[in-house]
Amino acid sequence: MSGVRKGLAKVEIALRWDPSPAGTPANDLDILAAVYGAADPHGEPVYLVHFGSRAPDGTITLNRDSQTGQGFGFDEVMTLELTRMSSELRRVVVGVVIQDADADAGTGAGEGVKTFADIPGTGLRIREGYTDLAETDFAAVAGATAATVAEFVRDASGSWSLDGAVRGFEAGPEEFARTMGAVRS
Repeated sequence: MSGVRKGLAKVEIALRWDPSPAGTPANDLDILAAVYGAADPHGEPVYLVHFGSRAPDGTITLNRDSQTGQGFGFDEVMTLELTRMSSELRRVVVGVVIQDADADAGTGAGEGVKTFADIPGTGLRIREGYTDLAETDFAAVAGATAATVAEFVRDASGSWSLDGAVRGFEAGPEEFARTMGAVRS
């Protein structure tokens, strides 16, 4: 799922996955977006948008949030209104992280940690209007616990472009939120 698309205005990022088998801990994946300013496009985000939050200016919203993957179609949907963002905001990195209740409960190092390979039926679609810009099933990052799935960058003319490369991380939600927008080697 790579390639660059230019001139974007309003995009939707939709995530799906299958529920865990009965009697096992729920599979909980979350979409999050880190927004960076022109002065520090790879440092600390100006703000994060994730479950339970939205952009202060209303330009990024999580329209649907699931903690189990139950339902039909896409379980989580995030909308980014890029052209409404302040001109000081130049970069938005969108990622998906696996919430792992067993790891949070302190069951031990490595126990209970899920990767994308452990969660069936994963899929992600990035769309503008009715045009699909990118799709993935996370197979390329099967051993990861989190992944960046889109990077939106504003050029000097104010036009937004998309890099839909998927990059895997072995990080929990808090560490991933801090490092997802850093310069990658």
